[in-house]
Amino acid sequence: MATTSARTLRLLSLLQTHRFWPGPELAGRLEVSERTLRRDVERLRELGYPVDAVRGSAGGYQLGAGATMPPLTVEEDEAIAMVVALNGAAQLTSGPLAEASVSALSKVVQVLPARLRRRAEALRAVTDRSPFARAPEVRADVLATVAQATRDEERLRFRYRAAGGAAAGEDVGRHVEPHRLVTVGQRWYLVAYDLERQDWRSFRLDRLRVPAATRARFRPREVPGGDAVAFVRRGLARWEQEEQRVVAVVDAPAAEVAARLGRWAEVTPYGDGCRLVVQARDPHWVVFALASAEAPVRIQEATPAVHETLARWATRLTGMAASADPR
Repeated sequence: MATTSARTLRLLSLLQTHRFWPGPELAGRLEVSERTLRRDVERLRELGYPVDAVRGSAGGYQLGAGATMPPLTVEEDEAIAMVVALNGAAQLTSGPLAEASVSALSKVVQVLPARLRRRAEALRAVTDRSPFARAPEVRADVLATVAQATRDEERLRFRYRAAGGAAAGEDVGRHVEPHRLVTVGQRWYLVAYDLERQDWRSFRLDRLRVPAATRARFRPREVPGGDAVAFVRRGLARWEQEEQRVVAVVDAPAAEVAARLGRWAEVTPYGDGCRLVVQARDPHWVVFALASAEAPVRIQEATPAVHETLARWATRLTGMAASADPR
């Protein structure tokens, strides 16, 4: 049985999720007697929460008007971190754990101070996760500002460190209409319409700094293909030039393979196992990724360079295994 303090918090949480709780049902949820329930209700009243009681066979309890949890005292980066973590847990798991994550996230958001609550709700509303994405790396203040502008359909200015082309490495100004936030691997990306280039772009948030909403509203456009995650993945594939591409079937569950390779490869369920698509410029890296699946792999499609590298690795590793001293 839970401790008295933990049970009291649980009671308050249940009262906040329903307008009215019948007494026997509420006692059953807490796994206590109705007598103990009455004592816990009195304890909440002593703490300042107005709990109304209805007596009789149809009796029960409900929170009175104005009953709210006190604001949760956290810094902005802590609030954003909680939302990212709980939202990720809700989307990357299933069953009771996912439901509990959604419930916890809703409760956390409810008790944040008003300013942080608006930012947290904005982040939840505009983020799309790629399947099997891991915890992304980004500054909380950048993420919060970009999310707020995206949800409010407000044009955004920021400085951006270019990665390629004539401006590689330069810190350039950008003026965009933000569309969605996307997580792929360990990165956050902003999918936006670039007003100066008159085209769609994806921006890595770890290269983005000093974002500022302009107060200029815009009418949302439709992202090419209608899917922000797919748009980012297509851009990443072009950047890698698709020099080496392997399609393989792995005899292991998709979730297990994605936990090892989801940052660098596309993993989808396939029969009793999963289908793995790996793209990179170096065939040695592709072979290393296949070996890291730690399960039987059947190649369905691969470039000649990958086949040659696999053969060399097989010969070399077989020789190593034969020469190893079992003692």
